Amino acid sequence: MQFRTIVPVDPSRWKIDHKTRIMLMGSCFVKNIGSKLQYSKFPVFQNPFGIIFHPIAMERFFSRIASRTLFTESDLLLKNDQYLSLETHSMMNRSNAEECVLNLNESLETSYEFLREADVLVLSLGTAWGYEHESLPGVAANCHKIPQKEFEKKLSSIDEITDSLNRIAESLREINKEIKILYTLSPVRHWKDGVVQNQQSKAHLHTAIQEAVGVDAESYYFPSYEILLDELRDYRFYANDMLHPNELAIDYIWNRFSEAYFKESTKQLNTEIDKVQKSLAHRPLAENSLHHKKFLTKLQAKIEEIQQKHPQITFS
Repeated sequence: MQFRTIVPVDPSRWKIDHKTRIMLMGSCFVKNIGSKLQYSKFPVFQNPFGIIFHPIAMERFFSRIASRTLFTESDLLLKNDQYLSLETHSMMNRSNAEECVLNLNESLETSYEFLREADVLVLSLGTAWGYEHESLPGVAANCHKIPQKEFEKKLSSIDEITDSLNRIAESLREINKEIKILYTLSPVRHWKDGVVQNQQSKAHLHTAIQEAVGVDAESYYFPSYEILLDELRDYRFYANDMLHPNELAIDYIWNRFSEAYFKESTKQLNTEIDKVQKSLAHRPLAENSLHHKKFLTKLQAKIEEIQQKHPQITFS
């Protein structure tokens, strides 16, 4: 007997291995998958401007990269003794304007260089509700704790989001014609928007993603949203806030992702890397004991065995 509905995820016709260069951008759910990929030693580059939830804010980022449009001090606001850009997360804020511009442009350049050689871009969309500030055309990436009265809150339409996703694809192909786009819809509910409003927002994003995938042969969709809400529909799979997936749910979604996108040899290598990572995290009772020295010798031999077959993998 089946006591749950299994969300079907067809095996991908293209596969990810430990040489696949992956950029991830979007909602905090990207951080979960990105951390798993980093732990397993895939070459990844994640959220260079910090967490961004709205596709129109993501579009502006990729447009800047494709056009090589650098930031200047005129793009900054000074709020609470911090220089900031409404195009980025608060992690990019600095107390000095020159330093802030330099930091933003270094991130742009690093993003451009990575995207030129990237194989896959993972985009995780979080919300269709956006906040527009008078000093910035379009949706802000982050409100930086600026008073809400300075913003106008709007729900982006399906057509607006679809257009943004199509323009993101165009910008990407200007940089790298071969890159694949893997969309996912964040299963994290934006409860502060309201129950009905959150559902409306997710529906707009979901429909727009399917529209974008339908017209771009190198765009794809991974159903993380459906897996959590339909397959794992139990509060034991949620964190204490009852909104974010907990570690058990993240591990399960990671396993479903692995089944779809990894070769058997990649999954086997992940298992070997996991053993090394756990061994590196091990804290001995007696560092100078003979037992621990044997343990370290065995661990070093395992690391050298992996690196001999996969020179691009390094362990710290």
